[in-house]
Amino acid sequence: MARKVLVLGEVRDGSLRNVSFEAVAAAKTIAEGGEVVGLLIGSSVSALANELIAYGADRVVTVEDEKLAVYTSDGYAQAVLAVVGEEQPEGLVFGHTALGKDLAPKLAAKLNAGLVSDATALEAVGGNIVFTRPIYSGKAFEKKIVTDGILFATIRPNNILPLEKDAARTGEVKAVSVPITDLRTIIKDVVRKTAAGVDLSEAKVIIAGGRGVKSEEGFKPLQELADVLGGAVGASRGACDAEYCDYSLQIGQTGKVVTPDLYIACGISGAIQHLAGMSNSKVIVAINKDPEANIFKVADYGIVGDLFEVVPLLTEEFKKLKVHS
Repeated sequence: MARKVLVLGEVRDGSLRNVSFEAVAAAKTIAEGGEVVGLLIGSSVSALANELIAYGADRVVTVEDEKLAVYTSDGYAQAVLAVVGEEQPEGLVFGHTALGKDLAPKLAAKLNAGLVSDATALEAVGGNIVFTRPIYSGKAFEKKIVTDGILFATIRPNNILPLEKDAARTGEVKAVSVPITDLRTIIKDVVRKTAAGVDLSEAKVIIAGGRGVKSEEGFKPLQELADVLGGAVGASRGACDAEYCDYSLQIGQTGKVVTPDLYIACGISGAIQHLAGMSNSKVIVAINKDPEANIFKVADYGIVGDLFEVVPLLTEEFKKLKVHS
């Protein structure tokens, strides 16, 4: 069943986030041979349209307005609803990011559509799209089928492989003018507390610290290892509560949910709330002095030892590998 699917391309700091390309790949599955239309919203986003096409979008619609320079749910909702009204898609795909988690439920309510949130996989089966999503803090998975109305889903970053980029692909880029009015929220300033460098929610490698890092200084060896591996630093709630780092780094049930290729847990005991945020990582390495720590139950590899001895050794070895590679 061929469908038209609209994909929201998420822009951060003038670049498309990787989850946008993953969303296009998901939309291709939902479209089943139909059309995938990218949607870019912001104050100056048209230059990014060709990149979205290179990753598989058939064409792109842009909505540009100075009032959309910074995300607000009411501003973006007006833009998306206007484009949905014009394009009449059978499907919508967003990333399951802070923006997607905020905007998608609001739009689903306005469109009277069901929403499959936080999908980690999807497949076409007999004309239906079967979505897989985690439940019970990742302890189980359920499969969902939308039987009526718009197929609306948000996808978890780092779970769906983007299509191979083809710079030779071409497609129409159409600018749509949408009057953005009656904004209830106006952003005066944006104060970023997130760490510089790799986005934690999209990082392929994460080095996470718990109470075992003992202090703010204790995160420095972890940052050095993350820099060598091109990864990001995260933390357990215990480390954040102890004020060793900012809550923007928190991974867990009340923090960010991540699925990197490699997750190295340093000085993290493995409370169930933390495991809910990282247990679906592809490879988990645990470093802890306590051989009975719960984190070892989910780890693929475990190192019983002092993280302040083990992490610097790992950093040096990875540096040697990079020199010889």
